[in-house]
Amino acid sequence: MKQDFFQKLKVATYGILLICGTGPLAAESSHGIAMYGDPALPQDFVSLPYANPKAPKGGKLVVGNTGGFDTLNPFAQKGTPPWQLRFWGYESLMGRSWDEAFTLYGLLAESIEVPEDRSWVEFSLRPEAKFSDGSPVTVEDVIWSYETLGTNGHLRYRGFWNKISQIRQTGPRSLRITFNVEDRELALIAGLRPILQKSQWEGKDFAASGLTEAPIGTGAYVIDSFEAGRQITLKRNPDYWGKDLPFRVGTQNFDELRIDFFGDQTVLFEAFKAGELSSYREFNADKWASAYGFTAVSDGRVVKSEIPHKRPTGMTGLAINTRRAPLDDWRVREALLLAFNFEYINETITGSAQPRISSYFSNSHLGFLPGPATGQVAQYLMPFADGLLPGTLEGYQLPQSDGTKRNRKNLRKAMALLEEAGLTVQDGTLRDATGKEIALTVLLRQGDSEMKTVVEIYARALERLGITLTPELVDNAQYVGRQSSFDFDLTKVRRELSLSPGNEQKLYWGSAGAQQTGSRNLMGVTEPAVDAMIDTMLSVEASEDFVAATRALDRVLTAGRYVIPIWSFDKGRIAHARELKFPETLPIYGDRTGFMPDVWWYQGD
Repeated sequence: MKQDFFQKLKVATYGILLICGTGPLAAESSHGIAMYGDPALPQDFVSLPYANPKAPKGGKLVVGNTGGFDTLNPFAQKGTPPWQLRFWGYESLMGRSWDEAFTLYGLLAESIEVPEDRSWVEFSLRPEAKFSDGSPVTVEDVIWSYETLGTNGHLRYRGFWNKISQIRQTGPRSLRITFNVEDRELALIAGLRPILQKSQWEGKDFAASGLTEAPIGTGAYVIDSFEAGRQITLKRNPDYWGKDLPFRVGTQNFDELRIDFFGDQTVLFEAFKAGELSSYREFNADKWASAYGFTAVSDGRVVKSEIPHKRPTGMTGLAINTRRAPLDDWRVREALLLAFNFEYINETITGSAQPRISSYFSNSHLGFLPGPATGQVAQYLMPFADGLLPGTLEGYQLPQSDGTKRNRKNLRKAMALLEEAGLTVQDGTLRDATGKEIALTVLLRQGDSEMKTVVEIYARALERLGITLTPELVDNAQYVGRQSSFDFDLTKVRRELSLSPGNEQKLYWGSAGAQQTGSRNLMGVTEPAVDAMIDTMLSVEASEDFVAATRALDRVLTAGRYVIPIWSFDKGRIAHARELKFPETLPIYGDRTGFMPDVWWYQGD
């Protein structure tokens, strides 16, 4: 009797387990997804924590860009669009909260479903989701968007497509994407691909649309008018489908957004001072303190707002093209770092008000710790020990000068390294073993007067080493083209990094893109340890392992001497018309994409 009872209990229990779907592929639908842990906001949240649900609608925001534009398609590789377009007029299946490291909530999709191993992801579309022309967003549109962007879109979208083994419709409003690699971040990346309308591009060349046609999106703003290369205006769609969505409550409050284009930053700033622009982002702390004494500030028409943040410094500075000799020699790159008199340059440009970037993830818990690598960080790096550059395992610190103009001690060290690398000064000129002169150029965007000044100061220091350094200022089209083809010795680089770095790291410094035209790996990094650390970051499940892998990556990149870092942007500085307001509660990412204009509003006197 007892044996019969337990046999029946065993069968019943097995049936319950099958119904519950246990095992590694078990999954359940959710309103959001976090890279680690659970989303902070509950399913019934009413608005993002840094949005003002009571913000009024209306008003206009006018901002300025330097350069110009020659396409309205921000998703194609060809052409230069206004960079704001892909954020203002288009949406993805999920939306990102900028008050969490990396968490997404439903936008075009009402729910997301993943198994424990995140080998696939399934989305269910909202029935009310519509394009700006009123047509519904369909599963067919979504699948077409992934495939088109992955095969014919901008390079930033193509890497993800190669990691998809299957994408298929699973229901009237649902689709599943299955991945062919182990990468826990892919489920989140899938939620952030822009969704476009398939029917718009039937019989048309998506990659060559230029100024003739802008992709139809689902966002709150649509292009109203434009003057090629000079101005573009977007207006809020009164029939925007998502205006009452909790993720959108208190956001996208302006009726009109306009971008005016200027030849350089100086002219742009003068336009702001004259009242032609609504806001101006200032990246120089010294100018912030000294250049805002004009009448509109003193009489209160313009307000200076500072926006703190908790994100990593990222990397801003001069990228060194290691594809070219002698820049492929770490000793030469270290010599260039020693000759870069940061303390003197920082005093000259910013009044020493902005601290230097010390590593790629400095200013966060992801940055490497001083001294030798220990614990899990050391374990991750040890398999690559023989190929790591000096300082990676032992600890590396950027050269510091004594702050004087001459910087003699560091220049002596630099010359010793150059000679060790086989370079010698002959008749006042540094030459290689064949007698070729070491003359370097720095590719800069026209109008970047601040970096031009930095390079001119730097050039005078390099002259003492026998090196000629020349800034090359080119228009926007040439700048993009030459960076894409790696036609430079040094060039300005800025890589903003998040508190949850992932697949974008492969784009920035993965070896697969080192020789690929249009790659964002400007430095030409081909370091096995870099690739391995990124792969580890994408596969580990525990947050402590993720932090260790990121710190290890930070060590390899910093000791690689791939960039000459300048100062960090420790806070956002925005001067703006007093009618422009923003919430008191700020996101941890501060002034970044998703802050202005998303949660700002216009409020007249």
